[in-house]
Order: sequence, then structure tokens, then C-alpha cells
Amino acid sequence: MPYISGAEALVALLRREGVEVVFGLPGVQTMDAVDAIYRDKSIRWISTRHEQTAAYMAYGYARTTDKIGVALVLPGPGALNTTAAIGTAYTASAPILLISGQIESYHLGFHRGVLHELDGQIDIFRHLTKWCGRALKAEEIPVVLQQALTQLKNGRPRPVEIEIPFDLWAEKAEMSLPPVEVSPPAQPKSEEIKMAVEILSNASRPLILAGGGAAKADVSGEITQLAELLKAPVVMTTEGQGVIHCEHPMCAGNFVLWLNPALQQADVILVVGSRLRASGNTRLELRPDQKIIQIDFDADELGRNHRIDLGIKADAGLALKALLKECSGTCSSHWEKTEIAGIRAEIRTRLEKAAPLQLSVIRSIYDILQDDAIIVPDITNIGYWCDIAYPVNKPRRYVDSSYFATLGFAFPTALGAKIGNSDSPVVAICGDGGFPYASAELATAVQEGINVVTLVFTDNAYGTVTGIQRRQFGGRFVGNKLHNPDYVRFAEAFGAIGIRLSHHDELGTKLISALKADRPVVIEIPVPQLDTPWNTLLQD
Repeated sequence: MPYISGAEALVALLRREGVEVVFGLPGVQTMDAVDAIYRDKSIRWISTRHEQTAAYMAYGYARTTDKIGVALVLPGPGALNTTAAIGTAYTASAPILLISGQIESYHLGFHRGVLHELDGQIDIFRHLTKWCGRALKAEEIPVVLQQALTQLKNGRPRPVEIEIPFDLWAEKAEMSLPPVEVSPPAQPKSEEIKMAVEILSNASRPLILAGGGAAKADVSGEITQLAELLKAPVVMTTEGQGVIHCEHPMCAGNFVLWLNPALQQADVILVVGSRLRASGNTRLELRPDQKIIQIDFDADELGRNHRIDLGIKADAGLALKALLKECSGTCSSHWEKTEIAGIRAEIRTRLEKAAPLQLSVIRSIYDILQDDAIIVPDITNIGYWCDIAYPVNKPRRYVDSSYFATLGFAFPTALGAKIGNSDSPVVAICGDGGFPYASAELATAVQEGINVVTLVFTDNAYGTVTGIQRRQFGGRFVGNKLHNPDYVRFAEAFGAIGIRLSHHDELGTKLISALKADRPVVIEIPVPQLDTPWNTLLQD
């Protein structure tokens, strides 16, 4: 067993598990760990201007690479600052390792008022993570980290948090570096596969609903092949976008309950990796005669939000391969490709009629970026419309904040995505309500050479709040107005490039030049007060 410090043990295990970058803020309780990362040279350290953005950068990195995102922060205020991002990672099932410093081990539990002391800090994170652990001796650091990594690499990939007391980082001891245990993926039961094939083969209107679990499992090929075999259209949730190409003959568009005719016409729905929830607080209303087969490797999700006829706890890839093997090639589907193409055309027509400006903007962005770029839309009007109208043709190219809907997440998340995908264009789509949350990270972007393009749509208001107050509160506007800086000069003050459009029609041309820049770019796009999809389309 090597005789090493706690900090050296941490770095050795991270390196062994392929960790390439750690995001965080250095400080008193973590300096030995930061120094060990510096001396090791194999792991890149990126300092951020806020702990929340360190965790969001880890989130963007994880969501777009299928690797573990790592953030290292101080205890107390530093750890608490990460909670919105860790909550986002929890809802979106992203594998984040949060390493928090802690006060000295001999002060724990005595309430002495030590710097950054927060009694019960680990109990706070139990509600935000899949697993938490704390080392109380230096030789426990590799054990706790091994347990954390085992949790990250098995089952549902939600965030984990570990805490290392200040004095243990530098303490040396003989330490073993235990291997991370990876269990084989859950196999489907053969009898359940046979039941599913029988139901699907006899369906006259089978449909596949692909969620975030399908995208994370990288089953685009299996989903597409099964859709073609069963003659079943595919509908995708926001997190499942990219599972099938938007122009594939079997693609029926996005999962918007009050918009997608294919979902309403289906008699059997095969759900792969989705919670079976509609957007926001909308309940999923399906007919009693519609049969539902749900595949998920998390047994707790089976039937959680909607009654199901058959639940299959299994790895999505293995379950879909088993379905393909069991299918005889005969089916009773009445769907025609022309009919599915008509549904896609109907959806596009309705969207363009309901929101011509938003759809024009989305077309301008996609026409330049095409399929390889990564899009991160914030909680803003254009972002809402992107959720249902932006063409996503590859998994992990579209990063949302799941049902946590965290305003201000997009810019720092895009920075992390760019770190993990240096050859891909990365664009954050923000409003003037969300971008300021982490706008100081322009300094980090310039310093670290993270050439993200950020589109800031400005209407000088919290747009969703304004719409609610106009519709439901008689136009009594309070707290909705925003005073914005000059975003061109703001960007330039950090050393980034700032561009302001006089009209949104200029976006395509300016985006081309922004993608060629050797620095981060902020493009300000003034827009009028716009309405959300759920209000516009429900009233259509």
C-alpha cells in the first residue's frame, strides 16, 4: 500500500477513473487538494467565480460527454452555493461528484464557530443527491471516494457528495486504492419481453415514447430499428431529443401532450426511459383503452406517474435488443409514412402560425449550427419554444434543466459543455432575466479560452411573470421590470466580444462570425414581449 496524503489519494483515484477536469474555487479547507491536482498535471483545474457555476459547469460537462463531472468547493457557504445546480443534476439524472471541504475533524459536532462551520451539512445534501459520505480519517478518503464512484457508475446516474475535513488532506498514511465496482446492466425478463412483443405486434397504432433515459443509454439505433420494424412513430420528450432524426420517416416530433396527434391516436405506447409526465404541471391524460409498456432501469419509476399495463425493469439497450430479437417481423400497424410526415408538417405549421418570431429565430440558429452543435436553452421564452421546435438530431446535443427549471443555468452549463466538447460549437440561449445570474463567468470563459456563444434575448422584463400578471392579475405589474446594462460593453469589459442586433433577422449572419471568433461572444437580441408556448398553443 502506498504511503501518501489524503489529497494525493483523491487525485490518484480520480485519475484512475479517467477524470480529466475539476471545476471549483480554491480556499482554505481545500488548498491541499487543489495543490495535489496541480502537482499531478493530468487533471485540468478550472477556477470559477461562484460555486454554483462550478457545479453547473460540471453538469454541462457530464450531460454532453457521458462522463463524470467533478466540482470541488469549500464547506458551508461554498457547498450551499452549489445546491441549485446539484438539484438540477438530480432531476436530470446527471453523474456529478461534488467534493466539499469540511472543517477540521476534531472540531466536527462541537459548534465552536470555526470558519465555514455548518453543522449537519451532509444532511442537507442527502435530499439533493443519490448518496453522501464523509471521511473521518485520512485512510478513509479512498474508501469514501470509491463508494461515491461506485454509486455514480451503477444504477441511475444521479449526483453524489463527499466531505473531507480540512486536516485530512495533508495527513499521510498507508492507503489502499480500492477498485470501483461496476455491476452488469439489468437484463430484461424473457417472459416480459414476450408479453411486450405480443402487445406491440397486435397493435394497430403502436407508438414509441423516448425519454431522457433513452438518450443517456445511447439507443438511437435500436429505437430507430424497432420503429421501422413495428411501423411505429417515435415521439421524444425534451430530454429524449435526438434519439431519432427529426426527418426520419418514423419521427412524429416532440412530446407535447396538447399538440402531438400521434400520441392521442396510439393504441399501444412503448415508453423508454421517461417518467411519463407532461411538461410543467400538466397531467398526462391518456385514454383508458390505450395500453402502456414502460421500460426503465429504475424500478421506482415504473407506474409512478401513470398507470401501466406492463413494466420492464431493465437496461434500455438490453431491453430493446431483446425486443428486436423476439419480434418476428410481422406487425398489425396501420400507420403510414405519409401519415406520420403529415403529423410532422401539421405540427410545424401550427408552431409557425402560433409563434412566427420565435420560429424564425430558431430556424436562423439551426440553419447555421446544424446537427453537431450543442444547444443549452435557459428558462426563457425562446428557450421554451426551443424545447418543442428546435430540431435535435443527435443525443446529448440539447441540454435542459429537466423539471427543476433553474433560471440562469444555461450560460455556466454551456461553459462546461464546451470544456467537454472542444471541437463542437456550443450556444447558450438566455434571456435578460437569466443571463446575469452567472454573467461574471465571462471572466472564466476568457481566462480559460472557453469560446461559447451566448445569445441574450432582451425585453427588459421577466417575460413569463409579465404574462401571468397581464392575464391573471389584471395587468398589475410588480417586480417584472429589468434594468439591463449595455451588454456589448459589458462583454467587452471582460475581454469577450459583444454584438448587438438591431433586428432578430440579423442573427444568422452574426452567428456565423461569432462561431469563428477566438474568444467568447455575447450577442444581444432585442425582442418584444412574447408569450409562452403553453399559453399560446392552448388558446389556439
